Amino acid sequence: MSPRFRSALSAVLLALACLAVPCGTVAGWAVYGLADTGRYVAAMAPLAGDPDVRNVVADAVGDGVVDEVAAGPLNGTVRLFAQDAARSFTRTEAFREGWDAANRTVHDTVLRALRDERAHGRAVTVDLAPVTARVKERLTEDNVPFARRIPVRHTAVTVLPARETDRLRKGYHVLDVAAFWLPIAAVVFALTGIAVAARRRRAVAAAGIGTALGGALLALAVVVGRRFTVAELPDAVEGAVDGPAAGAVYDALTETLRTASWLLVGLGLTVALASWLTGRYGHLLRRRRAPAGTPVDPTPPRPTRTRR
Repeated sequence: MSPRFRSALSAVLLALACLAVPCGTVAGWAVYGLADTGRYVAAMAPLAGDPDVRNVVADAVGDGVVDEVAAGPLNGTVRLFAQDAARSFTRTEAFREGWDAANRTVHDTVLRALRDERAHGRAVTVDLAPVTARVKERLTEDNVPFARRIPVRHTAVTVLPARETDRLRKGYHVLDVAAFWLPIAAVVFALTGIAVAARRRRAVAAAGIGTALGGALLALAVVVGRRFTVAELPDAVEGAVDGPAAGAVYDALTETLRTASWLLVGLGLTVALASWLTGRYGHLLRRRRAPAGTPVDPTPPRPTRTRR
């Protein structure tokens, strides 16, 4: 195998490895991060203290109370009173418990629908009555006025329409396979590319630079994705969730992905720098050991074939 062919083959394998690294990171984040109920609830828990999220919840609760009361001419006064009361409620421990319980319930329901092939063609619905009952019980224990009058209705709330559920189910299965095989493929491609390279130290440095570049592009994709996600919210969602609150949710869910992307940048640059330093140190060491006046070629001599 000629050195030129080995270099070309090594470059192709290293390029595939560097492409598989960020793609595998995204797949792993989706399958082992977003799809894990405990990690999802832990990521969403701090949002219970976010002012933008609290304001959105308070406005939604206030509007719901007004719709239930149907106060007529006093609608505006009742709305302001209900929103003030809701804002006070969002600062209590009962709200945090209800927030975690609601997120856990919704996540479990969506995850079961994505993993169940028999749910094809069915929308994902969730009954939040148990969450409401839990919040009502906590408020009653705290002697909050009118807490006993909070209605607990068993109503199926649609989380995902049937069409969106079927589309996400296919994507979830693809990510599930990719999260396992892409990291293995990246390691195999990288090791093979370094092994067949004519200059292995240079191949190691190239693999490190490619990994760092992949991590930087992934971090950039997270930033761009935030802008597009918040800007392209459907009208129904945009009316219920404002931009700052949606951005806070996006940041909470992608925190692990951002951390992983910068770890890839740091790891890649460390590998590339270590490869360059070892090569530089080896060259200086050879110069010191060489006799005075003897030129030192930084590249090792190629083996020559003897003709018979």
